[in-house]
Amino acid sequence: MRRSNWVLPAGRWPTSHVTGTVTLTWDDRHRRRIRLVLDVSGEEILLDLHETARLGDGDGLLLEDGAVVMVIAACEPVLEIRAGRSDLPRLAYHLGNRHLPVEIMPDRLIVRQDHVIEDMLRRLGAEVTQALEPFTPEPGAYGGGHSHDHDHEHPHPHEH
Repeated sequence: MRRSNWVLPAGRWPTSHVTGTVTLTWDDRHRRRIRLVLDVSGEEILLDLHETARLGDGDGLLLEDGAVVMVIAACEPVLEIRAGRSDLPRLAYHLGNRHLPVEIMPDRLIVRQDHVIEDMLRRLGAEVTQALEPFTPEPGAYGGGHSHDHDHEHPHPHEH
């Protein structure tokens, strides 16, 4: 089984090195060590990182042989929330008060589908639409984030 010990940040490596993709949900993109199955070939690879990482859409998993597997964020059932008769900061406050993961965009908020939350939002005046799209919420103040340290030595197919 081929192994990956390095995550390459999206947009900072040549996609010509891609030998496969792996599509993962938000929960499945927070990993340190896991066996992954490539989308088309069904090949299994071992993700074996030194510490837990939050994998982002378009990140590359550098394999020991120099090939790269690209991470694709899976579409998930979500609620798209627009201000409607309310305003986004007020809606964001109520979602945060419930400790929900929230993806924040300039004109909308996105949370996982939940009928109780959907009802609450509608009562607060929000326009809520069910959708199926990738979900990448804010990591939170203590949740780390999507950063990759490039001050270390590792073999990889991109220029710094």
